[in-house]
Amino acid sequence: MKYRPEIDGLRTIAVLPVLFFHAGVAGFSGGFVGVDIFFVISGFLITRILDDDLKNGRFSILTFYERRFRRIIPALVFYILLTAIAAYMLFLPPFFEDFARSLVAVGTFTSNIYFWKFSGYFENSALLRPLLHTWSLAVEEQFYIFMPIAMWLLYKVNFRVRLWAFALALALSLALSIYAIDVAPTANFFLLPTRSWELLIGSLLALWGGQSTLSYRKNSAVAIGAAILILYSVFAYTDATPFPGLAAVLPCAGAALIIYTGGRSVVGKILASGPFVFIGKISYSLYLAHWPITVFVRYVTLEEPNGLHALGIIAASLLLAICSWRFVETPFRLQTVSWPRRALIGSALASMSIVSLFGYAGIAAHGFPQRFPGYATKVEARMLDVSAVVASADTTVQAGQTWRNGICFFEDDDGFKKWRPEDCALTTNTGDVALLWGDSYAAHYAPGIVANAASIHGRVYEYTFAGCPPVLAYYSYARPNCQAFNQKALDIIRSLDVKTVVLSGRWVDLQRRGLDMLEDTVRQLQAEGVRVIVIGQSPMFVTNVDVIAFKKAAAGQKAASWSTVIDHDFNQRLRTAAGGADFVDPIAMDCAAGECPYIDDGRMLYFDSGHLSNFGSARVVERYFPLVSRVN
Repeated sequence: MKYRPEIDGLRTIAVLPVLFFHAGVAGFSGGFVGVDIFFVISGFLITRILDDDLKNGRFSILTFYERRFRRIIPALVFYILLTAIAAYMLFLPPFFEDFARSLVAVGTFTSNIYFWKFSGYFENSALLRPLLHTWSLAVEEQFYIFMPIAMWLLYKVNFRVRLWAFALALALSLALSIYAIDVAPTANFFLLPTRSWELLIGSLLALWGGQSTLSYRKNSAVAIGAAILILYSVFAYTDATPFPGLAAVLPCAGAALIIYTGGRSVVGKILASGPFVFIGKISYSLYLAHWPITVFVRYVTLEEPNGLHALGIIAASLLLAICSWRFVETPFRLQTVSWPRRALIGSALASMSIVSLFGYAGIAAHGFPQRFPGYATKVEARMLDVSAVVASADTTVQAGQTWRNGICFFEDDDGFKKWRPEDCALTTNTGDVALLWGDSYAAHYAPGIVANAASIHGRVYEYTFAGCPPVLAYYSYARPNCQAFNQKALDIIRSLDVKTVVLSGRWVDLQRRGLDMLEDTVRQLQAEGVRVIVIGQSPMFVTNVDVIAFKKAAAGQKAASWSTVIDHDFNQRLRTAAGGADFVDPIAMDCAAGECPYIDDGRMLYFDSGHLSNFGSARVVERYFPLVSRVN
C-alpha cells in the first residue's frame, strides 16, 4: 500500500493531545479524544491492507497476525517490562497487587474488560494504574479478531452489500453507544461493541475509496473544517462530557475527513511535514510510554502534575519513545529481526503468557509485602482502627461496628427489597423521623451517627447501596438495581412518615451525566413534603491515606493533612444543583486551602482514599452532620 505521510502526521494530532492531557498541560481538557482518532486510523489502514490482500490473492490469517504481532507485541512487552520493574520498586503491596491483576488482563488482551469492571477512565482510582492506557490496545486487538474474518466472508459478495453490511454494523454500534451514555457509561467507554463504530468509520472509508478527487482548494476547505472539529473536541471537551456517544462523532469525523482529503490540501501538506511525520512514527511508543511515567510521577509526588512535572513527563516520554521506536519497534516491524513466522507468533504468545503468569504471581504473593517490611505493621494498625471502639462524650460503639452490610448497606444484589426499618435505626430517640439515603459515601456516616446518637433528636434510619448515589433517575449498567433501590426510598419515606431526608453520595460520579439530575430528585422529595438536606462531596485523596502517611513518614515528614483531588468549586456547583435543599459542605468545614486532614489524635480519619473510618465518622458527624444538636 502506498505510503501516505499525512496519516503519520495525523497520528501526531492523535497522540500529542493525549500526552498533554495526561501530563496536566492546561487547556487540553479533551485530549482523550486522541484515542478516537487512532481508532479511525487503525480501522482505515487495517481494512486497506486486508482488502489489498484479498484483491491480489494473498490473503492469509497467519500473515495478518504476523504483521500485527510485529507491530504491537515487541514494544508492548518492552514497556510492560519497564513498568513492572518500576512498579516493583515503588508500589506498596496493595498497589502492586492491583498492578498484577492488570498484568493478567493485558497478557490476555482483555484489559479493557478488566478496567471496565474495576475502574472508570476518569475515576480517582485510575490515576495510579500504570497499564490503564492498554484498554485501547485491547479494543483494537479484539477488533482484529473479527475484521479479517468478516472481510474474507464478505469479499466475494456484491460490493454494495459489503458496504451496507459494515454500515449497518457501524450504525448499530453508534446507536448502542448513544444509548449507553446514561445507562452504562463505563462499559460504553471501554468495550468493543460501543467503540467498534469508530474503527468502522475508517473501514468504510477504506472500502469506499480512501481519498478525495476534489480540487486542492475544495480539499483544503474540507480539511480545515475537519481540523476544527478535532481541535474543538480537544479544547472544549472535559471529563464531564458524556463520552463517547455523539460527542465522539466530531473527532472521528474530523480524522476521517483528513484521511479522505489526503495530501491534496493545506492541512495534508502540514501533516506531511517532517516534524509531524516523525512524531507520528514514534506515536505508538509515545502512547505506551507516557501514561506509566505520569502514574509514577503522581505516585511519587502524591499530587496532580504541575507545570514542572508536565515538562518532565513530556520530555521523558519523548526520549523513551524515540529509543523504543529505534531499537525495538523498527527492527521487528521492518523485519530486520527476521524470525520465521511460526517462531515469531509463538514468541509473541509466549511473551504475553509470561506477562500473565507474572501477574498471577503478584496476586498470589499479595503484592510481595516483604519489599516494605515496615508497611505490614502500619496496615495492621490501620485495620484495627477501622473497626476500633469509637468513643464520644455520650456513647461508645463496640468494636466491629460496620455500615450494617447486607442489612442497611447493600452491594450488587436485590437485598434492599428486604430492608426493614427495625434493623436500620441508627438512633432510637423520640421525635421526627429522618432517612440517611445514598451510596457508600452516605453509609460512612452511619458509625458516627450511632456514636453521636445522644446528640441527635429523633430517629435516623440508614438506607444505602454501593455505587448508587441518591438520584432517582440514576442508572448504571454495573449497578442495574440502582433505579429500583432509589425508587424504594420514596416508599420508605411515605411508610415511615419521614420528615427529613439526608442525601449523601459520591457526587463526582454525576459530573459526566449532569449535576441537574440531583435537582430533579430534590424537587420530587420536596413535593412529598419533606425537608431535604444534601451533604456535599467529602474529601477524596489521590490514594489511600495510609499510603500517604507511610510515604510521608518514610520521607521524615509528619504531615497530617494532604490536598484533596476534588475541584475547589465542585461543592459550590453541587449546591446550585441542589436547588432549594439545605446544603452542607464537608470540604469547607474540614479543609483549609484545599488541604484536608487525614489524621487526628494520631488516628486515621479515613480507611481508604475517601471513606471515613469509624473514628473519622464519629469526629465529622460531631462537627458538621446536620441533625446533631451542638452546644455553642
